[in-house]
Amino acid sequence: MSEEITRDLIVDRLGDVRYDRFLLYVMGPYKSFNLNYVLSEEERSGIDAGDLPGPLRRLFQSKDEIDRAQALLRRVQGSLRVRPGVNAFLALDVDADTDDIDAATQSIAYTRCSNATAFVLPFLGHNFGVGEEAGSILEALSETHGDRLVFAHEADVTSAMIRSAKVRWDLRVEPYETEAELVRKLRFFVGEIMQRERRGALDRLD
Repeated sequence: MSEEITRDLIVDRLGDVRYDRFLLYVMGPYKSFNLNYVLSEEERSGIDAGDLPGPLRRLFQSKDEIDRAQALLRRVQGSLRVRPGVNAFLALDVDADTDDIDAATQSIAYTRCSNATAFVLPFLGHNFGVGEEAGSILEALSETHGDRLVFAHEADVTSAMIRSAKVRWDLRVEPYETEAELVRKLRFFVGEIMQRERRGALDRLD
């Protein structure tokens, strides 16, 4: 039987930070998109990745680097837990028993419980997984949580989903070029949400 995902459950599963009750759900691809896994051996043999432009060459990263996207999310999470000290978390951190629900339903529950949610899409990320989950969240929660959502994508990433989300749901979209810029923009976003809660422009969740 699945556990009910609540704010208290999430807080109890995470470590202590300055603002324990301010939950920031960080979503993104947990593995890097790698053309080595898409192309056949014959197709790969005809391509010299060293001769390709930088952005395409990065898609032929070695298998040892497939965790780069998750590593990015972890570094971003860690930075935000230190400053401003919010309870940033990935779905993996809660480790809720969710055998009876799919990933999108789980993400909707985490988003509903969180003060803010950030979708992070690096260039190496597989666009489709995070895009599908983001779309499900927006369909379910855009009216009640739209002001608490941000979609941050690396400048090299282009997506019809990002463009349509910005128009359809008025989703806040933030491009970034470096990891430092990504962290800076997310800190600003979090600070803005905290201030709006303090002023009463957004409801406090506790």
